[in-house]
Amino acid sequence: MTFERTALTDVILITPKVHGDERGYFTETFRADKLEEFLGYTIPFCQDNESKSTYGVLRGLHYQLPPYAQTKLVRVIEGEVLDVAVDIRKGSPTFGQYIAVRLSGENKRQMLIPRGFAHGFVVLSETCTFAYKVDNYYSPECDRGIAYNDPAIGIDWQIDPAKLQLSLKDTKQPLLNIADLFEYGIDLYE
Repeated sequence: MTFERTALTDVILITPKVHGDERGYFTETFRADKLEEFLGYTIPFCQDNESKSTYGVLRGLHYQLPPYAQTKLVRVIEGEVLDVAVDIRKGSPTFGQYIAVRLSGENKRQMLIPRGFAHGFVVLSETCTFAYKVDNYYSPECDRGIAYNDPAIGIDWQIDPAKLQLSLKDTKQPLLNIADLFEYGIDLYE
């Protein structure tokens, strides 16, 4: 398992070792000890989630505010997505910037999205099974989002906008400049 910092240094790409032969493959999808060794701290994941979506489904950009802020470890079991993390920590040197990575059942890559970042993905394959771990439970009161098409962020979702499928909730998210955000430099893991 290898760990790689992205241009948003707190967002980590994880590539597992895949052992395969004519029968199929085996891979470790999570190792708490290896992640802790790389990060220097433990993330107490408490829940696993899974969603199934079809081509063009865009879910995001989502996050939760404290005290229910979440770190997410995301991966694709089947299919392919463009996975996006946006720095929403006011005062951060990378505030409003994003990283976009293709995750697929084939490449087995994962992305660790820490607290203080919004997350979203769009399905690029016919169908997709998406899985993720979180370190805090869902809280409707703390649930927030940012407009997926905010021009201040400028995400290239790599799909014709006319083919996007969005929930009603995701069509009504606020722009970054009026959203409830995080403050940079505050320890979100206390």
